[in-house]
Amino acid sequence: MSKPSVKKVVLAYSGGLDTSVIVPWLRENYDCEVVCFCADIGQGEEMSGLPAKATASGASKCIIKDLRDEFAREYLFPLLRSSAVYERKYLLGTSVARPLIARHQVMVAQAEGADAVAHGCTGKGNDQVRFELTFTALDPRLKVIAPWREWTIRSRQDALEYARAHNVPVTATEKSIYSRDRNLWHLSHEGGLLEDPWLEPEESMFQLSVSPESAPDQPQIVELEFEKGYPVKVDGQALAPAQLIETLNVIGGKHGVGRVDLVENRLVGMKSHGVYETPGGTILVAAHRELESITIDRDMLHYKDLIAQRYAEIVYNGQWFTPLREGLDAFIEYSQTHVTGSVRVKLYKGNASPIGRRSPYSLYREDFATFGQEDVYDQSDAQGFITLYGLPMKVRAMMDVSEGGRSRYAEPDYSAFKRD
Repeated sequence: MSKPSVKKVVLAYSGGLDTSVIVPWLRENYDCEVVCFCADIGQGEEMSGLPAKATASGASKCIIKDLRDEFAREYLFPLLRSSAVYERKYLLGTSVARPLIARHQVMVAQAEGADAVAHGCTGKGNDQVRFELTFTALDPRLKVIAPWREWTIRSRQDALEYARAHNVPVTATEKSIYSRDRNLWHLSHEGGLLEDPWLEPEESMFQLSVSPESAPDQPQIVELEFEKGYPVKVDGQALAPAQLIETLNVIGGKHGVGRVDLVENRLVGMKSHGVYETPGGTILVAAHRELESITIDRDMLHYKDLIAQRYAEIVYNGQWFTPLREGLDAFIEYSQTHVTGSVRVKLYKGNASPIGRRSPYSLYREDFATFGQEDVYDQSDAQGFITLYGLPMKVRAMMDVSEGGRSRYAEPDYSAFKRD
């Protein structure tokens, strides 16, 4: 398959070995100018040295954008309000970050007059789909280069040899046995010992949280305040979106909160075993759910649970920039109209347990019970309700009785099983 003609490409750049090697590889194989783009979404890495490293690798420039607040405000908080959780456990930390990075990568490409974009995602993972669906949705004119689907590099040793041959500055020759992805919301771990799902993760692997066994013996109570489903305060202090999450990460990590061990179904069809640390996100999800429990009526809440599962699939599958996600957001926006109030969460030995909730829009009204019989609820109405609610069951039982003389749910006859 012939390579497309490319003049300038914008590469999603992290400064790690893979993306550092991709810079000279692109120049060598596509004879093009390479512009590196790095999004600061809370990786905790030293960003200041990246431009020099990128240009030393052969890039014409390196553009860095601090997107932490945008990530929290426009991606993480909508995700929180949706209640989306993938396959019962995963709070979608990596998945939700990719459309943000790819969106700004496209913006940089347009501003720089580039005709192509590139990423360092492998050909067997989910991220390649998330990046490329975003490229397609935002600017299908851009050519997409995915080196892992083209080159002959297959190991870290191969990459190190290529780096030495092309004078790429690589300081580390040793690599953790784990593949990690970190941002404001979480830290993921894959590979190494985790390739055997029977093995317990080693404690030295974790970086954001202490083990529940080593957590403080005294619980900590944190109070969270929400406005229309958006978290705005921690223990009475108003915080910017990114700062709020960072604060809860520290508090939750100290108590061993937010560890998830999961075998998940990748979009590309295979299963993978990963461990996630999401301390602040876990606290926020627990508190938000609790506030919804007193501010959203039954039918809306139950239907929102259905929406949440579909929303999780959309995020996981890289379909952020789609009409369906926007349509579901409109529903979610309405559902959050009265999700305003405070929740107290007790943190103890890996657990985040809501212990108090209040809202000016609470549908839980203890004072209703003290009203007169006709004011709110007449207990005698229950008889008619039960009769109508059970009518289908009554009709079926009457048919059974008329045909065989007993309901199919009557006590079974065990006489045939009696021993001699």
